[in-house]
Amino acid sequence: MKILKVLFAGSECYPFAKTGGLGDVMSALPKALAKMGVDVRVIMPKYACIKDEYKSQMQHVCDFYMDTTSAGINKFVGIETLKMDGVIYYFVDNEEFFSNGNPYTDMAEDLGKFIFFDKAVLAALPVIGFEPDIIHCHDWQAGLIPVYLRTLFYSTPLAQHAKTIITIHNLRFQGQNEAGLIKYLSGLPDDLFVPERLEENGDANMLKGAIVYADKVTTVSKTYMDEIKTAEYGEKLDPIINYHNTKLAGIVNGIDYDIWNPETDEKLAKNYGIRNAVSGKKANKLSIQEELGLEQNPDKFMIGLVSRLTDQKGLDLINDIFEQLIDGNTQFVLIGTGEQRYEDMFRYYENVHKGTVASNIMYSDARAHKLYAAADAMLVPSRFEPCGLTQLISFRYGSLPIVRETGGLKDTVQPYNEYDQTGNGFSFSGYSSGELLGCINYAKTVYFTDRKAWNAMVLRAMKSDHSWNASAKEYLQMYESMV
Repeated sequence: MKILKVLFAGSECYPFAKTGGLGDVMSALPKALAKMGVDVRVIMPKYACIKDEYKSQMQHVCDFYMDTTSAGINKFVGIETLKMDGVIYYFVDNEEFFSNGNPYTDMAEDLGKFIFFDKAVLAALPVIGFEPDIIHCHDWQAGLIPVYLRTLFYSTPLAQHAKTIITIHNLRFQGQNEAGLIKYLSGLPDDLFVPERLEENGDANMLKGAIVYADKVTTVSKTYMDEIKTAEYGEKLDPIINYHNTKLAGIVNGIDYDIWNPETDEKLAKNYGIRNAVSGKKANKLSIQEELGLEQNPDKFMIGLVSRLTDQKGLDLINDIFEQLIDGNTQFVLIGTGEQRYEDMFRYYENVHKGTVASNIMYSDARAHKLYAAADAMLVPSRFEPCGLTQLISFRYGSLPIVRETGGLKDTVQPYNEYDQTGNGFSFSGYSSGELLGCINYAKTVYFTDRKAWNAMVLRAMKSDHSWNASAKEYLQMYESMV
């Protein structure tokens, strides 16, 4: 039986470089596929921010010069590699583009380096001797790979063989800029810069190009797949998405169960599993209360929020109801950074409610693990949420999610039904602070008046499987159907 060959291409991958959920997907999904017998490899830029412990393990594969831009300027391309967890990783090296540290800086600079990266991926494959059946591209940063493959690389053996997928993790970010700039940087022919291809309102759009030229377009949940067809969620690309509707598929993300496991998590004050979840969560709640200077009382209803502090995350709704949220029986813990106004907002609430509110304006992986274990509920009232990982981690740690019914939140959170005792969390549909407050108050009512039902829900949540295994099987079936 022929072994399926898949190449993942994207701008970040844990543990080498990660700023969000994309980095988790680029790490966990290939590992899950490798366990299923797929020859899966990952290619990403070799950023200066990658830790020396990984750089020291890299081996040089090859280097060459590649023509870039419409002026045909030659640029150096180096390829380094290392193997980890059954997956081969390749790193595209170029000092000009990747030596300034972090994956993302500003759009003008990012356009140049990711357009270079996309062409370098295709130029490197014949040199490194890997001919994938599927090139799985992620978000706009890898958006020109399907475009290049079907245009400038059309006559190559790779183009005759390989199929491409673009996965949209967040449609809001599209790699859009002045058409003349992208035309120059990419060296793509003029006939691509028309409305039915890359052109968008006078600009050029890399993600739009990927949607047009890829063989499949996937999103990170089925509901988000339907949402992006609408004007409300389509970010002005809904017409082209609907035109290419037959390419669409929605597959919900998973989480890495090796990393997120309350039974083995070394960051917790006390490890626990399904059998001792109630006592285990109580011990972790007392521990984080002490660590953060909150009133030490295991009977307080603790709400957690681990989030980027942006408009997308529904923080304006929280602001509207915050004073009603803090009722004497409730504690609130935030971990996150983002827009200044939201950082200041949560700092203000901590100052006003000392001992009840802890606003950690930071991202601490260790503290996030502790909060998932300690909290009774995790809040995700997003305006839109393509998939969301918070609710999946919450299930694993027995913290019940309170979410708005959008994207992957709707696909994964089954609202509590007190009549037939089903559900694994709480949800509300409209984007309104009144509905959010009502949903939180309902969760509190169950917690304080029917703890038996609450604890049963905690166990249901912990028993549910949101590992990458199920999602990887869906991706594998898609790959096989394409080749």
